[in-house]
Amino acid sequence: MSEQYVLDLQEVDETQVAVVGGKGAHLGALSRIEGIRVPAGFCVTTDAFRRIAAEAPSIDDRLDQLSRLDPDDRETIRARSAEIRRTLEGIAIPGDLTAAITGSLAQLGEQAAYAVRSSATAEDLPTASFAGQQDTYLNVVGPAAILQHVSRCWASLFTERAVTYRQRNGIDHRTVHMAVVVQRMVFPHAAGILFTADPITSNRKVASVEASFGLGEALVSGLVNPDVFTVRDGEVVAKAVGAKQLAIHVSPAGGTQEQAIAPERREQPALTDAQVVRLVQLGRRIEAHLGRPQDIEWCLADDGFQIVQSRPITTLFPIPESGDRENHVYLSVGHQQMMTDPMKPLGLSFWQMTTPAPMAEAGGRLFVDVTQRVASPTSRAGLLELMGKSDPLTADALQTILERDGFIRPLPDEGPPGPLSGGASAPIETDPAIVTELIGRSEASLAALESDIRTKSGEALLDFIRADIQELRRILFDPRSHQVFMSAMDATWWLNERLEAWLGEKNAADTLTQSVPHNITSEMGLALLDVADAIRPHPGVVAFLRRVEDEGFLDELPKLAGGRAARDAIEAWLDKYGMRCVGEIDITRPRWSERPSTLVPMILGNIRNFEPGAGERRFEQGRQEAWKKEQELLERLRALPDGERKAEETKRMIDRVRTFIGYREYPKYGMVSRYFVYKHALLAEAERLAQAHVLREREDIFYLTFQELHDVVRTNRVDAQLIGRRKDAFRSYQALTPPRVLTSDGEAITGAYRRDGMPAGALLGLPVSAGTVEGRARVILDMARADLEPGDILVTAHTDPSWTPLFVAIAGLVTEVGGLMTHGAVIAREYGLPAVVGVVDATRLIPDGQRIRVHGTDGYVEILPSPQ
Repeated sequence: MSEQYVLDLQEVDETQVAVVGGKGAHLGALSRIEGIRVPAGFCVTTDAFRRIAAEAPSIDDRLDQLSRLDPDDRETIRARSAEIRRTLEGIAIPGDLTAAITGSLAQLGEQAAYAVRSSATAEDLPTASFAGQQDTYLNVVGPAAILQHVSRCWASLFTERAVTYRQRNGIDHRTVHMAVVVQRMVFPHAAGILFTADPITSNRKVASVEASFGLGEALVSGLVNPDVFTVRDGEVVAKAVGAKQLAIHVSPAGGTQEQAIAPERREQPALTDAQVVRLVQLGRRIEAHLGRPQDIEWCLADDGFQIVQSRPITTLFPIPESGDRENHVYLSVGHQQMMTDPMKPLGLSFWQMTTPAPMAEAGGRLFVDVTQRVASPTSRAGLLELMGKSDPLTADALQTILERDGFIRPLPDEGPPGPLSGGASAPIETDPAIVTELIGRSEASLAALESDIRTKSGEALLDFIRADIQELRRILFDPRSHQVFMSAMDATWWLNERLEAWLGEKNAADTLTQSVPHNITSEMGLALLDVADAIRPHPGVVAFLRRVEDEGFLDELPKLAGGRAARDAIEAWLDKYGMRCVGEIDITRPRWSERPSTLVPMILGNIRNFEPGAGERRFEQGRQEAWKKEQELLERLRALPDGERKAEETKRMIDRVRTFIGYREYPKYGMVSRYFVYKHALLAEAERLAQAHVLREREDIFYLTFQELHDVVRTNRVDAQLIGRRKDAFRSYQALTPPRVLTSDGEAITGAYRRDGMPAGALLGLPVSAGTVEGRARVILDMARADLEPGDILVTAHTDPSWTPLFVAIAGLVTEVGGLMTHGAVIAREYGLPAVVGVVDATRLIPDGQRIRVHGTDGYVEILPSPQ
């Protein structure tokens, strides 16, 4: 096939990124949309770039050397990339290539002014925007100058910034090529950017226009504060006129220059409202054609608007598909489950098969559609009350939507549409035998599953798992099980409300729930202290564990003195808790049994920070504190009018909480245990498919839904491209933060705490475990990197049960996500740790190592001045 060095913009569309780069492909697509004007021009293709690169001596070797550099080694990257740029700029453009470029110029007018713009093949992808990575040259006049600037654009593929960006994002330098767009220059009165979705709230029905006088470079480079217009339903609903001191205009000698704006024009808007509305209509047309919200660069010249760039907005959280045109309100499941990371498709489909209500999916996360529930008065009140207790930010965000006229169409009050988390439950007697019986039934059912699944493979295995999920659901949603933990939660709320009213005692239940029986999660943290006790006497084993880097270390341990006892202790712990891990509701996440090295830093921390017997002592100390608190409260109650009755009722509630609250953690443990059995069997099946070359690798099954996997097992055929697309999508989802509340307009609503009387600068959150503590903040996002000293306060995004082993080593807890009854809160209370959850942006606002004070009773965090 003969090389094509030049293509007219009209000949190009989105499918030709490999030939004309991201910018060229977008501009070509724009120029084909009816009613959209794009300055005339052509693309110098990547064939031309490859032809030049082939003339460059030893370029492959240099790219090899470059890709081996550390992204942080800026000096060497700067020097190496400058050499490559000089080489590329120094290559004379061959005659046939020169002729192709100057021939296209002659057709457009060779003495006109042009913009010469880089267009790399890895630019403006849906998953990485690369904005501003490569160069643009404005007002270039004459064939010689244009050829010189085309060379500069080729070289700009190797600016230090672009090279570092690719290294950080794992993009191979050799796979990226540079095309160049040459376009007739527009001399605008005004220019700027149009977002077809609100970049702040993500609302897809609101557009935002930024405008300034002259060329758009002043705005893009941050030289001026632009005018900002907000448009909704075809009218300007808000505007802020910026004081525009400067404009960039073309300079007669070529290039551009800054000019001061006359004082009387500085406060004038760069566009009229009618022009803004017209521009947004053009933007909506572009968005409809390209299929997703766009970030558009525009110019206004004498004869109307011209579009010079459009790229997808990569920061918006996707909207769940509803299948109708009605308004919807969605609540994040991840904020309830303490896991706001994206889940892979197999993980999502297992959760969908397990949960009682169908859930909406978006951005790799799950959402509950609560539109019906908030439309009728009774169920709305119930939902707001439940959310107000468990996550006030979600409740406040919901309230914000409900206060808007007409967003939710009210329904007649037909009674509630079924429980979200259960609602009120029938009374149950306080009998510890109920808990032991429920746990016994769950264990027996799991043992039967482990024995039955061994004989299954192929389609029969998938049918068996689908059927067994019904058994999992039966256990998980057993009404008796639900009664147990709901009655414990109701009793907790009763105690907190009554004891505050009768005695002025805030959050009294927090101390009363320390060290309760049957809490599988808090027992796990204490049991890891016992593992440390088994290893501490053997210095050779401790030294060996400090060097562990891979998963084979358990097999190495028996070769060391004391190593067999160490291995047995770790394996016994893994037998009971090894099915857990960070983000455990996603079946695809690696479990501790699969990656035991994750536990090593925690075991070493326990060996360093604790004395032998700490596990038992911690439990006993908590039990004593709870007992003392109970005696003190009952004594104070008896001294009140009608004191005997109050003390008697309170004692009944304390017994109920202590008997039942520990079980709150068990259903999830049972579910995760079952998931692990399924996963083990499915990975064996995936191994067979990989050996038969149906799959490239075993883990590819994680990117299929359960039904798709069933089809692959049945047909022995897989759509490899689908798996590739899912992997790319998952990577892009990792960069997004899911909102607590999301509407069908795409608006992400955060909610706020409505509280007065807080100290200035305090970070507000939800008080979930009473007490006040001061200490050093350790901001930890990856549990495997936790290096804690006694007295440290853990600050993290969210904690699920897998973080519990760290709780034994800390003095307090601060998380960005969480509610009163989520796992972190339950375990913090049980270990007696002051804790505040739901502190928005805590990991960004609290520097690692900073001294902070956590007010676990009143729900805020103070950042303390550093000691001088």
